[in-house]
Amino acid sequence: MNKQEAELQKKAVEVVVASAFRRQVIFWLVAAAVLIGFLYLFSAILLPFFAGMILAYFLDPVADWLERRGLSRMAATVLILIMFLIALVIGLMLIIPVLASQLADFIGRLPDYMSRLQALVTGVDAEWLSQRLGVDPASLRDGLNSLLTQAGGFISGLFSSILSSGKTLIDIAGLFVITPVVAFYMLLDWDKMVARVDSWVPRDHLGTVRQIALDIDRAVAGFVRGQGTVCIILGVFYAIGLTAVGLNFGLLIGLFAGLVSFIPYVGSLLGLVLSIGVALVQFWPEWHWVAAVAAIFFAGQFVEGNILQPNLVGKSVGLHPVWLMFALFAFGALFGFVGLLVAVPAAAAVGVLVRFGLSRYLASPLYRGHAVDEESASK
Repeated sequence: MNKQEAELQKKAVEVVVASAFRRQVIFWLVAAAVLIGFLYLFSAILLPFFAGMILAYFLDPVADWLERRGLSRMAATVLILIMFLIALVIGLMLIIPVLASQLADFIGRLPDYMSRLQALVTGVDAEWLSQRLGVDPASLRDGLNSLLTQAGGFISGLFSSILSSGKTLIDIAGLFVITPVVAFYMLLDWDKMVARVDSWVPRDHLGTVRQIALDIDRAVAGFVRGQGTVCIILGVFYAIGLTAVGLNFGLLIGLFAGLVSFIPYVGSLLGLVLSIGVALVQFWPEWHWVAAVAAIFFAGQFVEGNILQPNLVGKSVGLHPVWLMFALFAFGALFGFVGLLVAVPAAAAVGVLVRFGLSRYLASPLYRGHAVDEESASK
């Protein structure tokens, strides 16, 4: 074979590869469009199904652990679901009524809290502000009053919306009846479903697809299981700590701060600001109690950053806080509450796919240039 024939054969191979690549891109774009359309059309009824899938994914390692201890998959699944339902019923009977009562009480007392906080802020010595900070006390007071008024209206509207539309967002019958059933069947057949999907993968790309799936699973598991466990631990820690120091609504604020800690720094910051505001109104001038409330959140941040995150989440997740917040806002705006459930796994999967595509691009002639390839071939 002469050089010209080799060049022609090489170009023919490149054309075939480019054509196959275009077909794959078109296929995955169509699949993504179908998935987005499906989520958009059926978002109103998908909540219990996605909740069941997430619950099964969260509990699958427990089922695998029980199988390794000698239980059958059916027995392990039944045992896990029974324990989960017992914990859920206990929570609904003991914790939910207290939280609902505290939420209603907090909404009712919020205007009074905001007015007392305004009076506390505007009661600061005007001469001290002018001498130490060099600002006009009247302007500072007006700005703080406006900020506190807007913040109070936002918080009141947020909690009122949650309280009034909770039944619309979360269909109680569907969530607590359909979700356990979906979780049971998904948990029972999880390994079979993974094996079936694996059998559909084109054999030429089996190794690549499996590696991508493994990276996605590692990222999603690290965040959903790891960060979910961190949020639960932090919520319990904050709730117990704030209740122990006697802060009003300590259980509500602590659990809220812990559960929104899946967005790094945001949950603790919101909980800190909210609890400090309540503590100032409740305890001032006994400033040591305010300091104790702040110390609880600083201790929680220390434990999270030095113990919980390294051991439960690790560094393999690869979800930047800004990307995570964008995904939550985008999916929430598009698909509502279901979008919030899909946002984190989707963000993790997209992150893995983007890193894979970037690695392929950096190794391709499009980035390196043909001259580099020809130089490497000559060597």
